[in-house]
Amino acid sequence: MKISILDQAPISKGNTPEQTLLNTIELAQFAEKLGYYRYWVAEHHNTNGLASTAPEILMTRIASSTDKIRVGSGGVLLPQYSPLKVAETFKMLEAMFPGRIDLGLGRSPGGDQKTRLALTDGTQKMLSSFSRQVRDLHGYLYNTLPEDHPYKGVMATPQTSTNPETWVLGLSDRGAKHAAINGTGFTFGHFISPDKSSEAITTYLERFRPSPERKEPAINACIFVVCAETKQEAEELALSQDMWLLQVEKGEDTRVPPIAEVKKHTFTSNELQKIERNRSRAVIGTPQEVKERLETLAHEYNANELLLITNIYDFDKKKQSYKLIAEAFQS
Repeated sequence: MKISILDQAPISKGNTPEQTLLNTIELAQFAEKLGYYRYWVAEHHNTNGLASTAPEILMTRIASSTDKIRVGSGGVLLPQYSPLKVAETFKMLEAMFPGRIDLGLGRSPGGDQKTRLALTDGTQKMLSSFSRQVRDLHGYLYNTLPEDHPYKGVMATPQTSTNPETWVLGLSDRGAKHAAINGTGFTFGHFISPDKSSEAITTYLERFRPSPERKEPAINACIFVVCAETKQEAEELALSQDMWLLQVEKGEDTRVPPIAEVKKHTFTSNELQKIERNRSRAVIGTPQEVKERLETLAHEYNANELLLITNIYDFDKKKQSYKLIAEAFQS
């Protein structure tokens, strides 16, 4: 089974966005040495705790700092943009780093309504147009716009000999349907909403249509993971992720807090219940425990690849977590 990484470039309290992005470059290089297959970066807006707002720019820096690991977006928020512009941006990336670029697409607004309108410069764009946008994006990438398309004859340049892999990120059967009918890979967001996985995977497999890019369905899933030598240490490291998720849900400070700060916090019963629910989005434990649980999830998802996301406070411990997991899968 392939293991990959999704990096939201979370900013730890006391750290700067500049240092956080340098950490992302370092982690990508480290992941390549460990044998990880892909390294994806996210897109988030109007938040003080996540530094990755422009994945296509961060991807360029990562790809130029590595040699072979696939580099991608997880994902570009297509409803805010033009399919032509996204196609050209990723064809440019593909031209510079042929055979290494992934174009992950998200339907999420990327922020509240005001933020979304600011991204579109006040233009009201419908999320319901997402599937049509994915279809148009493929049309530009592969020069397959239908004859009656209003933009037929418009080419996405540069005209590369290869194209990026396209994936649609989803949390339910709706996202799975968008991926299936457009013949893209499907990335299930277990780290956000694990409850609808069975329905989503079934929908994708049953409704998949071959495309110029992909003749067979492909599934991966993204999961929060914290790994350490002992279960006790893994649980302690995960405290910063627990608190971070609570803060994200409340719309508060979204920087990752240190463990000492979390231990001083008096949790309400409601917060403890939310932490318990959020733990279903994560795998936390020793290398062997993590490996066994990830293999089980991959089997349930009919996936031969998992994307791991670790949003803990200590960067060195994050690297160690990824190292222990890689070693467990190689043993």
